[in-house]
Amino acid sequence: MRLSNNLMYQSSVNSILKNQQNVNKAQEQVNTQKRVLTASDDPSATARALLYTDKIQTNEQFSKNITMLTSRLNIQESVLENIKLSLEKAHTLAIQAGNGAYSDIDRQGIAEEIKSIQSNVHDLMNAKTEDNKYIFSGYQDNTQTYSFNSTSSKYEYGGDQGQHKIKVAEGVEIKSSDNGFDVFEKVNARLNLTSNDGVASGGITSAKVYVKEQAEFDAFHKASYNADPNAVAGANTYNVITTAGTPNTYQVEQGGNIIESGSFDNGTINFAGMEIDISPVASGQVDFTLEAPQKENILNTLSDLIAGLTDTTINQDDYEQVLADAMTQIDNAKNNVSLTQAGLGGRLNTTEKVTDSNSDRDVNNKASRADLVELDMAEAITELTKQETALQASQATFGRLANLSLFDYL
Repeated sequence: MRLSNNLMYQSSVNSILKNQQNVNKAQEQVNTQKRVLTASDDPSATARALLYTDKIQTNEQFSKNITMLTSRLNIQESVLENIKLSLEKAHTLAIQAGNGAYSDIDRQGIAEEIKSIQSNVHDLMNAKTEDNKYIFSGYQDNTQTYSFNSTSSKYEYGGDQGQHKIKVAEGVEIKSSDNGFDVFEKVNARLNLTSNDGVASGGITSAKVYVKEQAEFDAFHKASYNADPNAVAGANTYNVITTAGTPNTYQVEQGGNIIESGSFDNGTINFAGMEIDISPVASGQVDFTLEAPQKENILNTLSDLIAGLTDTTINQDDYEQVLADAMTQIDNAKNNVSLTQAGLGGRLNTTEKVTDSNSDRDVNNKASRADLVELDMAEAITELTKQETALQASQATFGRLANLSLFDYL
C-alpha cells in the first residue's frame, strides 16, 4: 500500500481532531460534573434520570404548597386565638354585669365595652388570606364571611360549608381553611323553654317558669326532649298540676305519665333546675314546653347581651336570663374555637411530618439521579489528563511526520 503525503496529513489531522473532541468532552464533564452530557452518551441512564427529575420537580412544587399551607394555617390560628381572647373578655364582662349593685349607667358602660369586642370579633371573622380571600367563607371566599342584615337585625353568614385543600404529597391533601359555618354557626345556644310565661288554668291565673340551675336543666332537657319530627303534638309540653291544701302538693306529668310529685310552699315549685312561680296558690295547672335545641353565632349573642344591658325596663328575672344566655353561649363559642384550633394543630403536625418525608424522598431521588448521570470527579480528572496527553502526543507526532522527506534518506 502506498502512503502519500496527503494521506499522512489527513490521518494525523483526524487523530488530532478526535483527541481534541475527547478533551473537550472530558473538560465539559468536569465543568458540569455530569457523566452523561447527551442522551446518546447513555440512553438508558438518561431515560431513568428524567423520571427522577420529574419526581424532584414535583417535590419542589409540594414544598411550595407546604409553604402556602403552613402560612394559611398559621394565619388562621392567630385569628382564632385573638377571637378566643376577645370572647374570654366578653365572658368576664357578662359575669361582672351580674353584680346586683350595678346601676343602669354601670351596665351601659359594660355594654359599650362589649360593643367594641363585638366589632373586633366581627373584623376577625372577616379576616383575609395573603391573596385577599376571606378565610372563613369556604369556597365562597370572595364573599364577605359575616355581614349585618338591617332587616332582620342579625349578623348572617355569607359563605358555604366548603373547605379548601392543598396537595402536599402524593395522595395527601390537607385542609387549608375552616369555614365559618362549622366554626361559628354550629355553636349551641343555651337550652331553655319556649316561653317563661307558663300557660295557667284552673284556679291559677298566672305563672312564670325560669331555668335557675342550668346544669340540672340541661341534663333533664337532653334526656327528655323528643326530637322526632313525627312526634305527636305536645310531646315536649309538661303539665304541672297543683292541689291547694296543707300541704300544697303538685305533680308533673307528660302525656298523662307522672314524672315527679311533691309538696311546695309560697307558690314556688322547683323541678329539674326550673323555678315555677304560680299566683295565686290554688288548685290548677301550669303548662310549659321545652324549646328545641338552637344554634347561634357569637355576634348575635353579643347583640342580645348588649340589648339586655341597655334595656332599663327589663325585670330582674328576665335580665338574669339574658346574662345566662350570654355566658352559656359565649362559653360554647369559645369551646368551639378551641376545638377548631386543636384541629389546626393536628394539621400543622401532619404538615411537618409530610415535610420530613418529602425531604427524605428528595434526597433519595437526587442521589439516584446522581448515580445515573453524574460522575466521580477523581475519575473525570484522570480521564481529562489522559485525553490531554493523547492530544499532545498526536500533535507532536504530526509535527515529526510533517518534516519527513525522501531527501532525508538520500
